[in-house]
Amino acid sequence: MASKATAYSVLVLRLLTLLASIACMVVIVTDKITFGEVTADSTFKALNAYRYLLSVAVIASTYSLLQFPFTVYYASKEKRLIHGQFLPEFDFYGDQVISLLLATGVGAGFAVSCEYKKFLDALYELLASMNFTGLEQSKSSTEEFLDKGNIAAGLLLIASLFMAALLIISSNNRTKINGFFALG
Repeated sequence: MASKATAYSVLVLRLLTLLASIACMVVIVTDKITFGEVTADSTFKALNAYRYLLSVAVIASTYSLLQFPFTVYYASKEKRLIHGQFLPEFDFYGDQVISLLLATGVGAGFAVSCEYKKFLDALYELLASMNFTGLEQSKSSTEEFLDKGNIAAGLLLIASLFMAALLIISSNNRTKINGFFALG
C-alpha cells in the first residue's frame, strides 16, 4: 500500500505531464512562418521532426488522460481500482514507454531546430554577401518559427521529466507489490 504522499505525488505528476504535453501541442500547432511579400505560409507540418513532436505530445496526453481516473481513485482511496498486479505493471511499463517516447520527441524537436538555425544562418550570411536585400524580415520570421519549435520541445522536456519521476514511483510501487522491499 502506498502512502498518501506518494499517491498525491503520482496524481500531481500525471496532471503536470498532461498539462505540459497539451501546452506543447498548442505551441507547435500554432507555430507558423510567413515569408513577407511572397505570401507563402508554412506550418509545423513542413518539418517531419515537428510532426513527430506533436505525435508524441498527443500520445503522452492520451496516456495521461487514460491513467487519470485510476490515479484519482488511487489518491482518494489509497488503493488500486483493480486489485492484483495488473495496474502496477501497466503503470510501470506504460510509464517506461511514454518516457522514452517523450525523450525521443524532445531530441527530435531540439535537433531539427538547432540544425536548421545553423543552416539558415549560413544561408542568410551567404545571401547577404551576394548583396541580396530584404533578408531581415525573412530571417526574423524563420528564427521565430524555430524558436517556437524549441519552446514546444522544451515543454515536452518538462513533460519528460515529470514522466521520469512517475517512472521512479511506479517502479517503486511495482517492486513493493512483487515483494522486493519485504525487508523494510
